Amino acid sequence: MVHPLHIADARNAIRHVFIRDFVLHCSIGVHRHEHVRPQRVRINLDLAVVDEGDIGDELGNVVCYERIADGVRAIVGGRHVKLVETLAEDIARLVLRDGRVRSARVRVEKLDVFADAASVGVEIERFAAGPLAATTTQ
Repeated sequence: MVHPLHIADARNAIRHVFIRDFVLHCSIGVHRHEHVRPQRVRINLDLAVVDEGDIGDELGNVVCYERIADGVRAIVGGRHVKLVETLAEDIARLVLRDGRVRSARVRVEKLDVFADAASVGVEIERFAAGPLAATTTQ
């Protein structure tokens, strides 16, 4: 079950940028057979972003989900990772580099582990350092 999207928070001037059901092949796992063949992972991101008002319909004024997707692809394709937790933390660190991102919720699921389960995985939420970090509520 996937949780519903968070609602943009007008009181704290927060908007949410998200990527849903991003399926990639990843070299991940602790077992020997997992080192041989990449596995399908599904990644969901929900970023709480400072809403700076009028964006002027300009891409440079927003957090670009294409850049985020490219960064996630680079992380997933970069090296073998043992744990879904490690992959989620790496992705959270990536997206929190943008100073406008106040928090990141990252879900990583391995899709083909058990025949009788749709997925297994982890979901984390990480906050940026700074004065607005504590005011972001979900």
